[in-house]
Amino acid sequence: MGAGGWQWNDAWIFVSAVIAERLERDRAMHAALPVTGASLADVLAAADFLHHSVPSRPELEESVRRLAGAGLIMVEDDIIEVAPAGEQLWRTRPFSGLSSAVMTLQAQLNRATTPGESDWALDERTYNTAVREYSLRLADGR
Repeated sequence: MGAGGWQWNDAWIFVSAVIAERLERDRAMHAALPVTGASLADVLAAADFLHHSVPSRPELEESVRRLAGAGLIMVEDDIIEVAPAGEQLWRTRPFSGLSSAVMTLQAQLNRATTPGESDWALDERTYNTAVREYSLRLADGR
């Protein structure tokens, strides 16, 4: 039996972080830049792509804290990276395509581990800056 306790939002944010980090990694490699993880704006863009909505500050903060506390992602300031344990979880998931990736990942999370708790906090200003950056990208067609 699995550990349980993971919410749909946790899986949504995790899948968004994976997508955002992979896109950022591809951009960095093509520009010969170092890979540094995905910004909060990148994660918001991926979340909007997956669910046609942007997570609220409390939703994002809670899920990131739970995922980071479980060792699945690493977060520093407003940069999120998928940790080795998160990469392993992603690589070993049952393949289901993006349309059902969040539900598949929630089930996998509940079988694999329990949520953790980190002390990372997302202040209103940082969140609003990320939302504004993402909004500007949308307006520019990026």
